[in-house]
Amino acid sequence: MKDENIVLKMRNIHKSFPGVRALQGVDFTLCEGEIHALMGENGAGKSTLIKVLTGVYTKDEGDIFIKGTEKAVAIRSPQEAQKVGISTVYQEITLCPNLSVAENMYIGRGSSMVQNWKKMNADADKILQSLDIPAKATQQLASCSLAVQQMVAIARAVDMECKVLILDEPTSSLDEQEVEKLFKLMRDLKKKGVGIIFVTHFLDQVYEVCDKITVLRDGQLVGEYEIENLPRVQLVSKMLGKDLDDMADIKGEQEVYDKEDASELVFEAEGLVSDAGIKPFNFNIKKGEVNGFTGLLGSGRSECVRAIFGADRVVGGTVKKNGKTVKITKPIEAMKNGIAYLPEDRKRDGIVGDLSVRENIVLALQVKKGFFKPFTKAEAYKFADEYIKLLGIKTASADTPIKSLSGGNQQKVIVARWLLTHPEYLILDEPTRGIDIGTKIDIQKLVLKLASEGMSITFISSETDEMLRTCSRLVVMRDRKVVGELSGEDLTQNMIMNTIAGGE
Repeated sequence: MKDENIVLKMRNIHKSFPGVRALQGVDFTLCEGEIHALMGENGAGKSTLIKVLTGVYTKDEGDIFIKGTEKAVAIRSPQEAQKVGISTVYQEITLCPNLSVAENMYIGRGSSMVQNWKKMNADADKILQSLDIPAKATQQLASCSLAVQQMVAIARAVDMECKVLILDEPTSSLDEQEVEKLFKLMRDLKKKGVGIIFVTHFLDQVYEVCDKITVLRDGQLVGEYEIENLPRVQLVSKMLGKDLDDMADIKGEQEVYDKEDASELVFEAEGLVSDAGIKPFNFNIKKGEVNGFTGLLGSGRSECVRAIFGADRVVGGTVKKNGKTVKITKPIEAMKNGIAYLPEDRKRDGIVGDLSVRENIVLALQVKKGFFKPFTKAEAYKFADEYIKLLGIKTASADTPIKSLSGGNQQKVIVARWLLTHPEYLILDEPTRGIDIGTKIDIQKLVLKLASEGMSITFISSETDEMLRTCSRLVVMRDRKVVGELSGEDLTQNMIMNTIAGGE
């Protein structure tokens, strides 16, 4: 690729934080009309590199060159990044849902346009049509689907004459059809010469839409590769820094729980229903079993486990634990009955961002014990150190605020929190969403190890292959009701899809 086609060059970028060297001499090159994936485990340095590029962080060392500027540019704020043609669309949409599509596209860009409503709406419609975005300038943003809201954010970025468009996990909340619409928009922008940096954890999407891949590991550059020259297994290997002989069959590495009471039912629910809109369902799990709920987004998977844990108000049904009827209408009752629950949204329902790693780990056990019986400092440090070591949590210390950890390490802290309560039955709702492939495998192996020691586990994931790797039985959901149950030879991707499509 000739130099005149290069739109962005980052050379020898260094960035350190207290106790952590986040980037060490990283290079990154982006060309016009190129979709370039930035890959690496959580904590590899992807977010830090993006934040240096967009002026959120100030680099310690290195140079950034943008096409059209003769010398290296100093980017000290997101506003300065926009001025040199760098725009970012984040995973969490940062628009105003109560405003119109056009207002969202032009907000913060001077008052003259917003005062001339007719011109603003006409210009917005023109951009939306040119990018084939199914929205009207005058409609309220909240009335648009999540995918269309993402596209509006991209349209706003593109209209600001961006040369470099950064898409940070834009597909994590979209379904397959919405992802396809987003990819079409990305390809259209590629034809117009925009350079796109695509940050994602979905390998399939990288190989579907990208031209090149840059891999980071532990804050260092592993390499830049043409997509056709880097098979998936090699990509995973480079991200992890080790060879993966067999990522698919992790079940084979685990011992199966084979005690005499392996057929013992730990938890049973009959006609269970909550006020979250799910139909009454029956459910049970045996000692040492890993089962799961599967179905499309919105099928009711999370609502079922929230009912089991009492996180949503239970309005009907009976529950038995070890054969005896119990009352579980709120989480503290579930915890006292040996049930633990890792929620789907770790940022909203899981981590307490301003507390330390140690305080987050001991939180559930402290609630179970009662706040009037606090742990000693020595006990809290002992628990935290034990689980940081057990789960390989990467943190400068147990006193580090959890919000400064990578997503994967935050997730491990929440798993540690619940393991510390020594539950009989552990519910994991999307424990690997938005985290790197190495941590995904660690969590899957941990699930099977805990089951081999006799813990009962319900595992939910949007990734069907992950469910097939970890679960021995699947409850299939559609339209907020149970439509089937699969195990043994029926536990295949085709059977899951067929059951979702037509099972009653």
